[in-house]
Amino acid sequence: MRRFATLRLAVSALPGRSALSLALLVSAMFLLVNLGSARPGRLHETAKLAVARNGMVVSVSAPASEVGVQVLKRGGNAVDAAVATAFALAVTYPAAGNIGGGGFMVVYPGGKRAPAVIEYRETAPAAASSTMFHRSDGWYGHKVVGVPGTVRGLALAHERFGKLPWKDVVLPAVRLAEDGFLVDAALAHSLNWLVAGSDDFPELRHVFGKPPEDGPSARWRPGDRLVQKDLARTLRLIAGQGPDAFYRGAIAGQIAREMKSGGGLITREDLAAYQANLRQPVHGTYRGYDIYAPPPPSSGGTVLVEMLNVLENFDLRKEGRWSPQTLHLMIETMRRAYCDRARFLGDPAFVKVPAHLTSKDYARRLAAGIDPHRATPSADLARDIPLAGEGESTTHFSVIDKDGMAVANTFTLERSYGSRVVVRGAGFLLNDEMIDFNWLPGVTDRTGHIGTKPNEVAPGKRMLSSQTPTIVARNGKVVLVTGSPGSRTIMNTVLCVLVNVLDFDMDIRSAVDAPRLHHQWFPDQVQFEGTRDHPQAVRRLRALGHSVIAARHGDAHSIWVDPKTGRYHGAADRRISGKAVGY
Repeated sequence: MRRFATLRLAVSALPGRSALSLALLVSAMFLLVNLGSARPGRLHETAKLAVARNGMVVSVSAPASEVGVQVLKRGGNAVDAAVATAFALAVTYPAAGNIGGGGFMVVYPGGKRAPAVIEYRETAPAAASSTMFHRSDGWYGHKVVGVPGTVRGLALAHERFGKLPWKDVVLPAVRLAEDGFLVDAALAHSLNWLVAGSDDFPELRHVFGKPPEDGPSARWRPGDRLVQKDLARTLRLIAGQGPDAFYRGAIAGQIAREMKSGGGLITREDLAAYQANLRQPVHGTYRGYDIYAPPPPSSGGTVLVEMLNVLENFDLRKEGRWSPQTLHLMIETMRRAYCDRARFLGDPAFVKVPAHLTSKDYARRLAAGIDPHRATPSADLARDIPLAGEGESTTHFSVIDKDGMAVANTFTLERSYGSRVVVRGAGFLLNDEMIDFNWLPGVTDRTGHIGTKPNEVAPGKRMLSSQTPTIVARNGKVVLVTGSPGSRTIMNTVLCVLVNVLDFDMDIRSAVDAPRLHHQWFPDQVQFEGTRDHPQAVRRLRALGHSVIAARHGDAHSIWVDPKTGRYHGAADRRISGKAVGY
C-alpha cells in the first residue's frame, strides 16, 4: 500500500487525531519500520528500466504510462502525453491521480521557447480564515477541501503547448473509467484499506468498494476490474466542453451541492473564479547543468536550488557518495534550506519571497557556516522564530517526446485519497489541501508543526507546497526529468537523485534505487534509507551529533537522456508499482 510512508511524522505533529486516525497511524508506522529497513531495490522487483529512441513516459500506473505513449505515437507532443497521462491517473491511481486536486507542471519546450511552469495549486475558498482550524480538527471531510486546480491547469498546459485536439487527450481516460481496468496487487490492497476505514463516507464506499453483487464483505483482488461509470460521465463532459464544464457548468453545480451538504466552504463563485497560472520556473545552475523547478507557491524549486548552490561549494565526488562527510554536508545543507522555507516561503500573491535565497553569494555564506566536525542544532538556526514546546497523496510522472520536449508533472490530493469526499454522482475525490496551510498561527515547534506567517490561511490564497517536478538540461538539451511525492521529503528525494547522477555519474536505475536521505529542520532528525547498508557511516553521523533513524522516501519516476546515443532511459521507482514505457 502506497502512502503509508506519509505517516512517518510523530503523532504530536499532526493536526486532528480521531481514534480511527490514530489506529491507522500506528498500523502505518509499524509497516514503515519494516519497510525502512529493507533495501529499496527489493520492494518491487518488477519495475524495469526502459530504453527508447522516440519517446518515454514513466508513471506509477502501467495503464496510465501506456496511455501517454499511445498519445506520443499518434503524433502528440510531450504536453499532450502528459495531459493524457494525468487524466488517466485520475482513473487508475485514485489515491493521488486526480481532477479534484492540484499540482505543478514543468515544461521544457526545446528550441527557442523558454521553459515554463504551469501552476495549478489549489486555493482557499473565499470564506476561509486564518483561525478556522483548531488542533482537534481532523484531516478528512468537507471543511479541509481547497478549490481544485487540476482541470484548469491541464487545460492551460494544453492550450499553450499541446498539438492534438483537447478531446483526444481526455478520451483515453474516459474509456479507462467506462470499460474498467485490471487492478494490480498494490491497488487492491490500497482500496481494501481505504474502504475498511471509511465508514463515515458512504459515497466513497459506493465508488471504491466491491460491487454489491459480490457480497457485503467482498475484497478487491489482483486481476479484478474496477469500473467507474460516474467518473466516466464526468470526464466525458470535460472532454466535450473543456474545463468550463468543471468550473462553471454541471460539475461545478455538483461540487457546490456536495460542499453545502457537508458543511464545506467552496461555492460556485469560488470555482468560477479559479485560474491556473503560467509562471517562470526557478532556474539555477549546478556544476555546469541548468536546473528548472517550480516557484512559489511551491517551495520545491527555491529549496532545491538553494541546496544545490550550497553543495556546489564542496567536492562531493572526492569525499565519496556514502562517506560520512558527504552525508553530513547534505544533512547540514538540508537543515538550513528547510529553515529558510519555514521563515520565508508562501503564496507570492500574499508574501514577498526574498530573491537572495537562490543566489550563489548567499549559498557561500551558508556553506561557510557548516561545521565539518559537528551537527548544528536546528534551534540554533532560527532564533527569530519562536519555538513552542502535508501529506503524501501525491504522484509524479515524467515524459519526453521524439523532439526532446520534456514534462515533469507532480500533482496531489494531499493525504491518501484526499478528503475522502467523493462528489455524489460525479465519481471523483476532492483534496484535503487546506491542511497544507499553517493551521495554528505562531505555533512552530520541535515536532514539525510550522506556524510562521507566510503560509497562514487567507481567502483565495494558495497553500505552500513541496512539489518539485524538475528538469535538468545542458547546452539546451534535456539531461534528466525527475520528481517525487512525499510531502516535505520531496525536495530531498529530488536532491538525492540529482547528486547521484550529476556528482557521481550513476545510471538512472542506480540513481533512483540508491538510499535516500532527509532532514527538514524540525523535527531535528535524519531519516536515512541506508541504515542497514551503511552502518559505519551511520555510526559516524551519530558521533557528529546527528539523530539518525531508518525511513523510506518517495518514488522518483525518472528519465535520463544518454548524451552519446540520445536514447531515453526511463526508470520506474522500485519502491512502488509503476512502469516506464517507451517506443
